[in-house]
Order: sequence, then C-alpha cells, then structure tokens
Amino acid sequence: MSNLINLESVHKSFGERVLLDGVSLGVHAGERIGVVGLNGSGKTTLLELLAGLEPPDSGRVSRARDLRMAVVTQRSDLDPSARVRDVVLEGYRADHEWAADPRVRSIVTGLGIEALGWESPTGELSGGQRRRVALAAALVRELDLLILDEPTNHLDVEGIQWLADHLLARRVGLVVVTHDRWFLDTVCDRTWEVVNGSVEQYEGGYSDWIFARAERARLAAAAEEKRRNLVRKELAWLRRGPPARTSKPRFRIEAAEALIADVPPPRDTVELHAFAKRRLGKTVLELEDVSLTLGSHRLLDNVTWRIGPGDRIGLVGVNGSGKTSVLRLLAGALEPDAGRLVRGKTVRLAWLRQELDDLPGDLRVLEALEEVARRVVLGKHELSASQLAEKFGFPPKRQWTPVDELSGGERRRLQLCRLLMAEPNVLLLDEPTNDLDIDTLQQLEDLLDGWAGTLVVVSHDRYLIERVCDAVYALYGDGAVTSVPGGIEQYLARRRDAAAERKPAQQESAKPASRAAEQRAARKELARLERKLDSLHDKEQKLHAALAEAATDPDRLLELDMELKNVLAEKESVEQRWMELADTVE
Repeated sequence: MSNLINLESVHKSFGERVLLDGVSLGVHAGERIGVVGLNGSGKTTLLELLAGLEPPDSGRVSRARDLRMAVVTQRSDLDPSARVRDVVLEGYRADHEWAADPRVRSIVTGLGIEALGWESPTGELSGGQRRRVALAAALVRELDLLILDEPTNHLDVEGIQWLADHLLARRVGLVVVTHDRWFLDTVCDRTWEVVNGSVEQYEGGYSDWIFARAERARLAAAAEEKRRNLVRKELAWLRRGPPARTSKPRFRIEAAEALIADVPPPRDTVELHAFAKRRLGKTVLELEDVSLTLGSHRLLDNVTWRIGPGDRIGLVGVNGSGKTSVLRLLAGALEPDAGRLVRGKTVRLAWLRQELDDLPGDLRVLEALEEVARRVVLGKHELSASQLAEKFGFPPKRQWTPVDELSGGERRRLQLCRLLMAEPNVLLLDEPTNDLDIDTLQQLEDLLDGWAGTLVVVSHDRYLIERVCDAVYALYGDGAVTSVPGGIEQYLARRRDAAAERKPAQQESAKPASRAAEQRAARKELARLERKLDSLHDKEQKLHAALAEAATDPDRLLELDMELKNVLAEKESVEQRWMELADTVE
C-alpha cells in the first residue's frame, strides 16, 4: 500500500496555543480516515496541513508525485461570478458529455445540484448550497485522495446516505472531519483523534474508537487506583514499621462488550413518561386539521397530529420538505392557513433555532447563563450555571469570555445551555448537532437521557435521532406527517420505493429484431443531436463574444440577448432529447 501524504515531526501553533506538537503520521492509498476531537483541538488545521493550505511551523509534509487530490474545507471559496455549471462540470463542453457518464449523473442527482440551477452564479447561493457545489466539483474528478471538512453539514438524511454509498463504492483515499457518528461508522476504516497537540490513531470507525476510549479510560482508572493503594500502603509501612504482607492487586483486561455489560439502558422510558405526564398533563401540542402552504408548496394538508407528554420524536424529510416550518408552527412562530394549534396550559416551551442571533453579545458566557437562571434541575441532578457550562465545554476561564468572541460551535453550545437553564418541559431542537463536536454531543445526549419532557428533534444526524428519540415521523411531500415505526431505515426504504415508482418503466420489445431496429434508430438520432449540440455550442460562444463587444450599445445588446435566449432554449430542448435517447440506448 503506497503512501500518499506523510507528516514528519510536524509542529503547528497559533500565538501561544499549540495545536499540533511533533505529529508524525501517514495517509495510505485507499484508506478512509475519520478525524475526531473537541472543537478547537486542531482538526481543521490538520486537514489544511495535509492539503498544503497551511505550512507547518516546523517538521516536514511530503506528498506522492502526481498526487490527484481534492480538498473541500470550511475555507473553500468559489468565484462568486462563476456559474454552478462551470464549477461542477469543468472540462465538459456540453450536457450530453457528462450525462453519458453514470458516475457524474449520480453525483449531480445525489447532491441535488440541478435543483440549484445550472446557470445560477455561486455568489447568489446560500452557504450550504455553495458547500454542496464545491463537494460535487470535487467528487466529479478522478482522484487518489479526497480531504473533506464537515461534508454532511447541509445534507439531509438521504444525501448523507448517498454520500456514504458513493465513497464506499470508490477506490479513493479519504480524510474527513465530521461529527456525524453514523457516517464515521459506515465509511471510515481508521480514526484519528486530535487531542492535546497529538494525534491518536485507532483501527475502525466510530464504534471501534468508542470501545478503545472506554478501555483506555478503564486502564487509566485502574492505574490511578493502583497508585493510591501504593501510597496508602507506603504510609501504613512508615507508621507500623515492618511492612505487612499484602496480595498484589489483580486486574483483568476485559473485552469491549464486557466494558458495557453493567451499563443500564440510556433511559427509563416508562418512568420518564409517567413523570412527564405529572408535569404536563394530557395535552402538550396538538395540530387539529392544520393546513400550511409556503409559496406554491403545500407542506401540510388537513393534518391532525397529537404530541403527548414524554414523547420523544425525530422529524425527518428531504431538504425543503418543511421540517423547520413545522417546528416554527409548533413553537407558535408561524400561523397555519387553516386549522389550529392547541398548546397545553402547563407547557413551558424552548425552541433551538438554526440561527445564532438570539444571544446577548454584550455579556460574558457565565453572565449570559445566569441571566436565565443560576441553578437548574436536570433529571435527578441539580447543577449551577457554571457546572452546566463545564458540561458543555466551557472551563471556568472560558466562562468569562465575551459572547461576541465565541466561535460558531461555542455559540451553539451556549444557546443549548441557555435553553436548558430555563427548565422547559417541551424542547424543539432544529439541527442541534450543527457545529458541535462529538464529546459535546455525548454530553447533550446524556442530559437528554434523564430529561423528563416532550422532545421534537429535526436533524440530519441519524445517530442522534436513533439515540435520543423513541419515534420517527417523516414529511414525504404529500402534505401529511407520517409515522415511521421502522425508523430511519424504513424512511430511506420508502423514499427509494417512491423514486422507483416515479421512474418510467422501460418497456422491452417483444421482438428482438424490432428492438435492434429501435437501437439503430436511436444511435442515428443521437449522432445527429450531438452534431446539433456542437453547432449550438459554437453559436452560444459567438453570441457571448458579441455581447461583450456590444457592451456600450443598448439596442444591440437587447437583440443579442434575445437571440442568446433562443439558442439556450433550443440547446436545452436538444439536450433533454439526447438524454432520453441515451437512457434508451443504455
């Protein structure tokens, strides 16, 4: 197995903060490596060193000769004037060229690129849409190594499933930073943990890393206990004189399953339901005959949906299906077109929005929490504002940082803390995993395990949905809110079945001779269409040149613009016919 990139004794710091200290590691051909660690630990810096975007302060980074590499990080910039077509399909002169490549067609469809508009300037797209365009542009290329920073952000559950399947099917090296634990477990065969300036390496994905961490913690605890025992025995010897006979401590190295053998289930659902019913009564949130339309899209059509005390619901659907709008409706921030929302009298609702504009920038972290409350009861535990902040990754010194100076991940954590400090009994969480590292996610899940209330979560993180929710509902675009008893797997299966039903059935001819004649006719027409497309492409280029020359002549510009629109419309029609025929020939 050949080496693609090597780091040798690499050191990297920013100011007095050391992120990587004497790190040596390598990326081999075909390896799929997941990079994990706390926010700010140096994960993105490690990627940028591998990619050559950042130089090391000392040490050496070497790359294989003629390495074909693509990098999509959070710093990836696109030319705002470039069209989506030019960025994604660079090197393809016409649509029929890329449409003839099943791999490229799969990328375009899987990431929903066509829905963005081929002619749209990237500068007019949202941040998430630009990330999808950059990801598609990288995947289209033939590569030896792909370096990705949080690629699952802004993808829905289906998009993440598609990306995982695509990467597994390709023989390409991968280094990826992500907090999506299902993605890590499914795609990666190695895990790097960036911690305290070093990079710990583990075989396997997320589950294997968790087991290794648990074993490491057990051994550390055993070593600490042994040290304390030795200190006590030494003290006893000094006081009594001759040392007493003692047996040596015995330790067992247990298998990974044994590490969790005595761990109770994450939560006692029956007890939490009973407690929630006492706090909330019978009525929590109910939609009665509700209809909701946004623009021309009918999101809900005469829907009745009752959310009861202690319900823990995951809401899934493709991007644009209306998940956030449903949360806004439940929160009372959006009025239905018809029907009504019923809210129980004892409901104290907290809503985690995707936006981070509801934080007091003029306060410090601890002040922003104590502005809500000084103490909070979560499950059976009472915590001070400072203790809750520590659970969410704010050590005592960091608690005195002004809110305006926090990173995006830190602001997200503070937003969560403020919600929990208010002691709500109904939580609406909209993409709570955005910008959170895995350790913080585990802390959040641990707190939610003992939280007795009603929970509705919108998330593309299927691990979180499966971990904290007891029921899954889906928006399939049919105006209904549909229960999915089989969870995410059943949801994805139903989406696949629906897509298969929509695809026109290919009718096979009864006579082989007739089929062969159809193929010959199709190929003949394809050749004619390709010549026509080449002609239209040349005409399009000439019109673009003429438009540039006529920049100061408004009448001529209007005339040329009309002619260009006609050419583009004809080209689109020809390309559409070409793709229909290409499917027939295939």
